[in-house]
Amino acid sequence: MVTSWQVQQAARVVRAGGVIAYPTEAVWGLGCDPWDEMAVDRLLALKERPVHKGLILVADTIRQFDFLLEDLPERWQDRLASTWPGPNTWLVPHQGLLPPWITGEHDSVALRVSDHPRVRELCALTGPLVSTSANPAGRPAARSRLRVEQYFPRQLDAVLGGALGGRRNPSVIRDLVTGDVRRPA
Repeated sequence: MVTSWQVQQAARVVRAGGVIAYPTEAVWGLGCDPWDEMAVDRLLALKERPVHKGLILVADTIRQFDFLLEDLPERWQDRLASTWPGPNTWLVPHQGLLPPWITGEHDSVALRVSDHPRVRELCALTGPLVSTSANPAGRPAARSRLRVEQYFPRQLDAVLGGALGGRRNPSVIRDLVTGDVRRPA
C-alpha cells in the first residue's frame, strides 16, 4: 500500500502524543494513541467528555485487535469477522487488557474495523486509534473540516484532509455478548 505524505505526517503526530482530526465513514473524528494517557486526557478535555463513558477504538484490520479477541469464543470472533471492515462497532469484553482511560467504567470496549481508506491507511501505520466524533459534548458531530476547525481552533496537532465516507449516520453499536443494539445506524 502506498501511503500519502499527509497520512505519514498524521501518524508521526499520533506517535508523538498528538491529538488529530480525520474523516471517517460518516463524520469527522478525533483520535490519538489509546496507550498514551496524556493524549487521551487532552482529547477528552477538548470534547468535554468524562472519562467514565469510555472511548471507541478503530483499526484497519481485525488482526490489530488480536490481543483482545484471541481468547473469545470462536462464534464471537466469527461474528466480528463477518461484519468488518464496515460500519459496525462492537462492545467486546476487554478482559482488563486496556487502560481505564479507554474503557471507562465498562467491562467492554467499543471496537470498529473501518472501511474508510484514510482511516485504514492511518491505522496501518499507528495501530488502533481512539475514534470519537469531532465535536464538543452536546454539539452536532462535525461533517466538514471547517466545522472541526471552528470547534477546535488551533487546539489540534494535525487535521488529516480527505472526504467523509458517504454514510449518513455513525456506525451501529452492538453488544457482542448479547447481540443487543446499543446505538442504531
